[in-house]
Amino acid sequence: MKLRIGDKVRFLNEVGEGIITRFKDKETVFVEMQDGFEIPYLCKHLVPIHTELILNPEVENIEMELETILSDSIYFIIEPDHEMPALVTDYKFYLFNSSSYNVLFSYSVKDDEYFQTLKHGELGAYQKVFLKQVKKNFFKEFAYHKIECLFYKNMHYKSQIPLAEILYINDKIMSQSTLIQHNEFKFPVYAYILKENFLDKEVVEKTITMEDLTRLKAIKEFKQPQKTSVAKQRIKDLTKEIDLHIEELVESHSGLTNHEILSIQLERFEKELQYCLSNGIKKLIVIHGVGNGKLRQEIAAILKTVDDIEYYDASYKDYGYGATEVRIY
Repeated sequence: MKLRIGDKVRFLNEVGEGIITRFKDKETVFVEMQDGFEIPYLCKHLVPIHTELILNPEVENIEMELETILSDSIYFIIEPDHEMPALVTDYKFYLFNSSSYNVLFSYSVKDDEYFQTLKHGELGAYQKVFLKQVKKNFFKEFAYHKIECLFYKNMHYKSQIPLAEILYINDKIMSQSTLIQHNEFKFPVYAYILKENFLDKEVVEKTITMEDLTRLKAIKEFKQPQKTSVAKQRIKDLTKEIDLHIEELVESHSGLTNHEILSIQLERFEKELQYCLSNGIKKLIVIHGVGNGKLRQEIAAILKTVDDIEYYDASYKDYGYGATEVRIY
């Protein structure tokens, strides 16, 4: 069975449904429940109830391969307002993201010798965005299309080279192109590939030029050498970090209720907090994730009852919104 991030699934052996958020291994995915909890499930115990339609039938679903990127592509789409060329009066332009990456994009058209940005924003995995509609009589004035994209995921992912492409499309080029029928569009469309070779991190790093390396070397030489002091090492020794994601606490929790999961997480937190209080630990980082905020609220309620401490959101740079820092005096 083929599954991908974003698929809505129903559980085969129990009541409930959720959305696939990430992969654990070739046979297991994480499913986000309605209450915000992420729980791992075997793929064979899930039934898809909704999937996004994407342009390339070869990548309609991404198979469960952790270390392989399968046929991800980005398209520039032109949709006529009629399937018969002689009756076309308008064209619609779209950016179609047929990949598992989120995209930050900008779309510009040529205005004399310069480009003018018409639209920019964020495009989710396996989504399309409407860019512009033009009359057929003015189509020749929109022959140059500039698309720039940055690619990322809300999870661990392999780096991708940013996209910066300028397409030249006129009536002659369109007449030589093949129309594609697709359920996402009312009429057959012209599809132009902007990016299809999503690269592994190692390949991306090999594209760095000697000039880039020289600049990086200059930056490194500019920085003052850092010395590790005994005091800083002592501070590091007085810091403890705990991860309360349920998959880090138990080997399997597929049969646990949300209440049982929360109880396990809070029990571990109280145990670690007591250890810090008893052993002179001065800083405790609690990684609780974002979810629906229930675990974070319960942790805050416990901390309010403890004397000689203060707590606040941990460093966003290091932990995002999913951690709390506790200072112990």
